[in-house]
Amino acid sequence: MPRRLRPLVGLHVALLAVGGVVLLLEPPAKGWAVLLLLVSYAAGLLWATRHSGRRELVELAGFLLLVSVFQVLPDWVLADVLGTLRFPDTGGPRVDDTISLSMALMWVPPLFMALALAGLRPGRSGLFAGVIFLGAEILAPVLELWEPIGATTRVLGVAVYVLPPEVALGWAAAVAFAATRRRSWGVRVAAALAVSTFYLGALVLSYFVIDVATWRVTW
Repeated sequence: MPRRLRPLVGLHVALLAVGGVVLLLEPPAKGWAVLLLLVSYAAGLLWATRHSGRRELVELAGFLLLVSVFQVLPDWVLADVLGTLRFPDTGGPRVDDTISLSMALMWVPPLFMALALAGLRPGRSGLFAGVIFLGAEILAPVLELWEPIGATTRVLGVAVYVLPPEVALGWAAAVAFAATRRRSWGVRVAAALAVSTFYLGALVLSYFVIDVATWRVTW
């Protein structure tokens, strides 16, 4: 492993190790600790990517921070409009008493790992994102981060309708990043919002196809 990449790898190992301890805490300490952990991770990611000497990783970290902030909007729609998602109150600040504020940074680790492991290739990014998010969806209810509710089709406790959009999210993030990484910050902010809007549309469509639409032929 190149020496310059060791801090980046170490950061993610530390995230998993410290996260395992943090998630064992009881509310309200748990919610505050998760938020502090994610803020520390975000700061560490910006430092580690700069230390890596790879400009594309620095730019990727900045772009995914923007995407993650906008991801609060799709989560909010699922929780407050569709009623298919719930965020347990484990402490810490919340958005409209619906979503933990920590969700504004929660998307950065899985998306960064997916895109970095895929070498920023859109197709591979989607596949890596699908695998990582599947693991997250299985563990989240157990760890009281979020949980599916309502009449949704589930496998292993995971709402099936979220899986195709999460694959699409990895693909879209890689495409948007590649298209705008050399552009102004205004363009990158717009691209990050477009990624989250695309993801929201994919969620609604997937929910409709899997859990709402019926496939019966009437004669």
